[in-house]
Amino acid sequence: MSRNIDIFDVIIIGGGPAGCMAAIEAAGRGRRVILLEKNNEIGRKLLLTGNKRGNITNLSPLEDFIPKYRNGMFLRNGFARFFNSDLISFFETNGLRTKVERGKRVYPESENAGDVAETLKALLARNRVQVNLRTPVTSVLRRKDFFEIESLKGSFRGGKAVICCGGASFPETGSTGDGYAWAAALGHTVLEPMPALCGIVTEEWHVRKLQGVALKNIDIRAEIEGRKIAGEFGEIIFTHYGISGPAALNLSREISENMGKGTIKIIINLKPGLDSPTLDARLLRELDQNPKKQLKNLFKSLLPLSLISPFLKHVKVFEEKQACNVTREERQRILEGLTGFSFTVRETRSFADSMVTRGGVSTKEINPQTMESRIVPGLYFAGEIIDVDGKTGGYNLQAAFTTGYIAGISV
Repeated sequence: MSRNIDIFDVIIIGGGPAGCMAAIEAAGRGRRVILLEKNNEIGRKLLLTGNKRGNITNLSPLEDFIPKYRNGMFLRNGFARFFNSDLISFFETNGLRTKVERGKRVYPESENAGDVAETLKALLARNRVQVNLRTPVTSVLRRKDFFEIESLKGSFRGGKAVICCGGASFPETGSTGDGYAWAAALGHTVLEPMPALCGIVTEEWHVRKLQGVALKNIDIRAEIEGRKIAGEFGEIIFTHYGISGPAALNLSREISENMGKGTIKIIINLKPGLDSPTLDARLLRELDQNPKKQLKNLFKSLLPLSLISPFLKHVKVFEEKQACNVTREERQRILEGLTGFSFTVRETRSFADSMVTRGGVSTKEINPQTMESRIVPGLYFAGEIIDVDGKTGGYNLQAAFTTGYIAGISV
């Protein structure tokens, strides 16, 4: 006796931002759409974005947007048709007011990421998308003229399929990398997934003693054997394992990709606004004007209080030494430390603590104008499963919504 199999125009796998947008747009164009989501709700990972406040996009212009991504040029065509202003209009037209904050980051006015998910949920219902929750997909098969999607809740057939089930980051939200195996089985190249936008674990003991110390407006870079591989300007925070904060998270993207290629050093310029001669002149002035002051007290005008003792240990200068007794060699080590406070990278944090995934389905095998596979007709990709990742600040969500939109209007 043959089993009943539901037949749809489009089957969308994954109920994150990309999947929801693809489903809404496809159904809005008259397609019969089903969205399969393994969790008991849509947008599980979306609820965590922007510290749970929902940083949906960024208002930077296109020319500033593209360099924020790995493989950013892949998104240019999509951004030309659905960019930040379009996304804001999409939400505001549907009742979700937004606001712009520091760094041109865009949030819901309510500062609640849950409101973004609720808006998407309402639009899925309004467009009559069949949403099957608690439906983990186990395989994606291409038949002669349709796709057959196997799940723990049965089989589904569709003329077209969109895989947008996320990457491997924050696996507790359902992003467990399942889509990579399906894409590979269908003939696609999958670049090795690795954690991105995650904390950086360092070797040095004194970093742990700095736990909780935040540094703003600093230059931070990563080097391999003296060769710069990435650099950022902004804010970091020291943690029990090493460093985190926006600038460090952005740096982690390149560090993940370069692990195993040599010793990686993190170098922080604590005084990026001063060149070396100017900084040396200031240091000399402080020493000359306060000859009897101990260095731990003199440095209160140069560094955050909690950083002084670890910093002086790092540059091997006795913190209780009086200024008048500081040697030229010690002053040079202090100067080098202020412009090159360095640590050795042990590793990046795991997928469990990474915001996005670097790697995924090769952009060379996806048509950027439609998000359709160049290998399997009728198969589309959207969101984090594609080998595109961006910096913090709303860039990754915009990429997810844009690729979802393009897939949705193309199926």
